[in-house]
Amino acid sequence: MFKNRLFICLILMVSIFFLNSTVKSDQRKNQLNQFRQLYQELPTPNKYRTASGAPGPEYWQQRADYDMSIELDENTQRIYGTETITYFNNSPEELRYLWLQLDQNIRAKDSMTKKTGTGRISDPMSFRYLEREHLDFDGGFKIEYVKDQNGKNLHYKVVNTMMRVDLHSTLKPHSRYSFKVKWWFNINDSSKLGGRSGFDYYEKDENHVFTIAQFFPRLAVYNETEGWQHKQFLGGGEFALPFGNYNVRITVPSDHIVGATGVLQNPEEVLNAHQQARFKDAFQATDKTVLIVSEDEAVENEKERVDTKKTWFFKAEKVRDFAFASSRKFIWDAMAVKFGERTALAMSFYSKEGNPLWGKYSTKAVAHALKVYSKFTFDYPYPKAISVLSGRGGGMEYPMVSFNGGKPETDGTYSERLKYSLIGVIIHEVGHNFFPMIVNSDERQWAWMDEGLNTFVEYLSEQEWEREFAVREGPAYTITDYMKGDKKYISPIMTAPDFDLHVGSNAYAKTATGLNILRETILGRELFDFAFKEYARRWMFKHPAPADFFRTMEDATGLDLDWFWRGWFFGTEHVDLAVENVKWYKVNTGEPEFTRSVKNEKENRSRKRFISNIRNKKEIEKTALEKDKSLADFYDEYDPLKVRDDEKKEYKEYLESLSEEQKELLKSGYNYYEVAFSNIGGMVMPVIVKFEYSDGSEEVKRIPAEIWRRYNDHVTKVFVTKKEVRHITLDPFLETADVDTRNNTWTVKGKPDYFKVEKRKSPSGKNLMQKVNKKK
Repeated sequence: MFKNRLFICLILMVSIFFLNSTVKSDQRKNQLNQFRQLYQELPTPNKYRTASGAPGPEYWQQRADYDMSIELDENTQRIYGTETITYFNNSPEELRYLWLQLDQNIRAKDSMTKKTGTGRISDPMSFRYLEREHLDFDGGFKIEYVKDQNGKNLHYKVVNTMMRVDLHSTLKPHSRYSFKVKWWFNINDSSKLGGRSGFDYYEKDENHVFTIAQFFPRLAVYNETEGWQHKQFLGGGEFALPFGNYNVRITVPSDHIVGATGVLQNPEEVLNAHQQARFKDAFQATDKTVLIVSEDEAVENEKERVDTKKTWFFKAEKVRDFAFASSRKFIWDAMAVKFGERTALAMSFYSKEGNPLWGKYSTKAVAHALKVYSKFTFDYPYPKAISVLSGRGGGMEYPMVSFNGGKPETDGTYSERLKYSLIGVIIHEVGHNFFPMIVNSDERQWAWMDEGLNTFVEYLSEQEWEREFAVREGPAYTITDYMKGDKKYISPIMTAPDFDLHVGSNAYAKTATGLNILRETILGRELFDFAFKEYARRWMFKHPAPADFFRTMEDATGLDLDWFWRGWFFGTEHVDLAVENVKWYKVNTGEPEFTRSVKNEKENRSRKRFISNIRNKKEIEKTALEKDKSLADFYDEYDPLKVRDDEKKEYKEYLESLSEEQKELLKSGYNYYEVAFSNIGGMVMPVIVKFEYSDGSEEVKRIPAEIWRRYNDHVTKVFVTKKEVRHITLDPFLETADVDTRNNTWTVKGKPDYFKVEKRKSPSGKNLMQKVNKKK
């Protein structure tokens, strides 16, 4: 009895072991399925942000208004400033302190960025590197005071690039608080220290061009997803800022021309009569630029310096930041861009060193960007957009203002590459007015939400500029080299930029390419464009998070795209689909003569393969059957090619049982191709197949990515064609970012195999001998 119980317990333990193993195996398989939902990765929807991706009924956001007086001291290259900040607490929470961003502190001598910077020594080293290492620059904000509106000092604590201001009393929900800050800082020389802001020095005429940003203590974002977003500014991740209204007075040498965020309030005080008249004319110039300050005037202006000063006054509403440029070297041109009854000005500020390239292309590229971006999002709501020539190369964006690099040679010539680079960077930086200046995402955490979306629309804009525009990002084939790289050094797109080795490839290129694949291959242009525009419309002048974008795109298209977000944004797997095998079939009509010939040919092929593996028949003098005829039976005398009467009768009865449609199907002569596809890279994609037929014609079939929904690594599919296929190509237009196209083709050779079509299964399991004897 004991032994029996022991045996039963052992059986139960083994059964439980195998059951658990099976369950765990299924769980692992489910965890690896690319089509599982993103419930764990995305935050739970709530009354602030809905499951549809739209702002919720109780969505709120903070606001910060600024009243600033700024002075630019050209002789010492310093900025002096005072500001009154009015902070609106629209949250349902009480606040005991406020956090401000001090981005200039990245240049402080003891900054975290300098302390954590890494590098290597190579042989040789550049003088630029050594000069930077030995440069003694006293950067960072020098805070003179922080006071409440009554002039009483407020306690503050600087923490690297952030400053906490402690309030005298709690700031209640739905109330406001005003306080004052005074500061100054040294402006960095861009040629020596680089950076997003600074000055360019022109040694020949001893003049400066100042492109100034991150020049004032700015409120950090406070919201329901992060609380205070006070992640330190390390240089990679850019900015997260609340909207507000700005009144900014900028005092500069009186021979300077200033371009800035907002609308100039006192043109009669800072412009001469001719400049004022040209400025007004620009509002009517929709097809050409108007020179407000000509090159001749700029050249004359830069010859001497003056000791007097002027104050330029700008107002801006519903902006998240402010920037300006100032120089006596500026040429200034403008043209109008109409949005219904409203007019926005596209403008450029540049030195003579930018011509002829800048005068020919800059402002028209600004206007082009505003038009195309508006088509894919919403009408540009700001009164102007500016492109400023910066000596640093590349570009940087702020509300209504962008700093862009790219100068021709000293003789005025320029390469084709420079031309397209300049047009592209202007379109890109002006496009940032839409993402993130208006659709105000958190750049410091989610660089892809502005850089990627913006690069994508930049690509669309470039295609509308010129058919053969030399693109850098957008088409799927441009990202394959990066995606097939060593995964040890590749991070998901969802990685914050300060911790990503490949911000450019991830946030810009991979995101833009992914959106292009969504538009061209997965969703189609109509569906994608509607959803993308809906996202922009929903989050215009608001703060979207990644889930809001993902959910809106699904909500507005009616398609589950979790598989795409998971693979492309949360993962690092690449696309490598392959044609693994192709089998060619045709229908066996059931006609006895044809069936016998097909069967015999197949058996002969099998017999030949088998016989070829045994020893030479000539070594056998006589077989047992040849020696003893009594061993012969039915199968030795049976003629496999001879059609019996009963088979003819059976075939006739079979035909009579078929409908006319079924008979036509039997006689149709269709070809059936069983194609096996494998997913080597791991990232699923639609299967796009081009068939090249024997008559020279072609056909493309598109299968949605859901073909992989049950088996992510291997699927087979049957394709039915009237014509015979000679060649099959997977992803023929290079639109899925497949990193290895060598396994994407298959040439169909030989003859087809045949399959029978049964109306119903035969109830008899009798063998051939039984059937023949029965008929006799």
